[in-house]
Amino acid sequence: MAVLVDENTRVVVQGITGKEGGFHASQMIEYGTKVVAGVTPGKGGQKSDHGVPVFNTVAEAIEKEGANAAVIFVPPPFAADAILECVSTNIPLAICITEGIPEADMARAIPTIRASLTRLIGPNCPGVISPGKCKIGIMPGFIHEPGNIGLVSRSGTLTYEAVSQLTQHGLGQTTAIGIGGDPFIGTRHKDAVELLNSDPDCKGIVMIGEIGGTDEEDAAAWIKENVKKPVVGFIAGQTAPPGKRMGHAGAIISGGKGTAQSKMDAMKAAGIVVAESPADIGRKMKDLIG
Repeated sequence: MAVLVDENTRVVVQGITGKEGGFHASQMIEYGTKVVAGVTPGKGGQKSDHGVPVFNTVAEAIEKEGANAAVIFVPPPFAADAILECVSTNIPLAICITEGIPEADMARAIPTIRASLTRLIGPNCPGVISPGKCKIGIMPGFIHEPGNIGLVSRSGTLTYEAVSQLTQHGLGQTTAIGIGGDPFIGTRHKDAVELLNSDPDCKGIVMIGEIGGTDEEDAAAWIKENVKKPVVGFIAGQTAPPGKRMGHAGAIISGGKGTAQSKMDAMKAAGIVVAESPADIGRKMKDLIG
């Protein structure tokens, strides 16, 4: 079993005729993902370089090709509107890879997104992969192996590092979810952990966070009350100088909240095994799983 995406997922790529969208559509197709449509306004009726039919709207892609997930490779000034186009169709899943979306655009869009039937992953995220079944995003598929560890992370590169370690320790993954590091995102740590906790094939969870905000503390509190599976946590930014804004746009510490120490303390209080170094993530999960 997996969450969010599997072998039945049919993907529409918004921006498939662009450089980034075209390249990563090729990678997804090569992995085995069912990329059934693309969307570029004004280019409807054409076919992409991959032979995928291109439509003017997401609604057409759903109607003609049965798309049930969208991935967004649209330039930052237009990306929030691309997300809202997905929301207007009630497509179950939208994954926005685009980084650099103006915060004001996402701040306006988030209430509509949260009230909709569409689950948004991102923006500014690497995407979602259920190894051996479906890859939507920019992650390197070859480091992933099917298995029983779920992963949620704000950082793309740390996602890859953790997955690589898990694979090296013989621990495959059910689903890895990159939620993105922007201040305004659709799916947060707690949401992703809930999904992974509900997957009977997921026997352990890795949660990777960063300084800034209280998202990880909120997830830790939920884990303490609801999760019986072993959880390994890591917080990036432990050596960040006080008062400095670093990393993702979401990595902002204010009012004494959002520090690496406060997040690590919350995790430990929730029974999460905290890795002090990213190099220890895979080993700690291996120790817990056996």
